[in-house]
Amino acid sequence: MTKADIVAEIADETGLEKVAVQTTVEAFMDSVKSSLTKGENVYLRGFGSFVVKERAEKTGRNISKNTTIIIPAHNIPAFKPAKTFVESVKDSVAVK
Repeated sequence: MTKADIVAEIADETGLEKVAVQTTVEAFMDSVKSSLTKGENVYLRGFGSFVVKERAEKTGRNISKNTTIIIPAHNIPAFKPAKTFVESVKDSVAVK
């Protein structure tokens, strides 16, 4: 599902215009990105949490040059789904 699909589905369910829904969805995404950039986590009860995870410095390999490199410590965004969200997906998706 793409952002356009999400916008179309919300517009159909709510009766709002697609332009207004797209503006709202983009504002939500910008707000989440802005909060994570500041180091603030975003908690959506019943859905999940957007959090900033810290990765420690580690040693890696550059395979093409066969050398060792140091990968510096850095932060990455992550999503942790709520338990109710996980359970609803487990119950509804058939195992292939």
